[in-house]
Amino acid sequence: MADIFDVVADPTRRDILAVLLDRESAQPLSHGEISVSEIVNALGTSQPTVSKHLKVLREAGLVSVREEGQHRYYRLDRTPLELLEDWLMPFFAGDAAAEAAELASAGLREAALRDEQRAFASAIGKAFAETAHQVTAVVAPKLRKG
Repeated sequence: MADIFDVVADPTRRDILAVLLDRESAQPLSHGEISVSEIVNALGTSQPTVSKHLKVLREAGLVSVREEGQHRYYRLDRTPLELLEDWLMPFFAGDAAAEAAELASAGLREAALRDEQRAFASAIGKAFAETAHQVTAVVAPKLRKG
């Protein structure tokens, strides 16, 4: 069996997988099945080329086939792709972990900034209140005399 990376590296095979995925989502009642001739029409590629690539996809377990008379109907099998995804996830998880750490760090900085802002606002408020009290203490007696 071919390596899954070699299988999905080919652009024609990726195009076939995309056609199968489109069929699955566009026509749910079809159970994702599509005939070889429909794939040929969708891609504008020769039937022998499509058949050759479908064989590789079938051997890799990426597609399943149902025969009905002389017709073959293919559909996507996600199982190998899920294994590929499982293998790839740690590479993306590092990015996600780094982003999460960066967001957490930013959150801590924001919290520290908010605490700093509260302390500053409190100090200004106290200074204003003390100054207002002192001004009132000086001005009030003069206003009463005046």
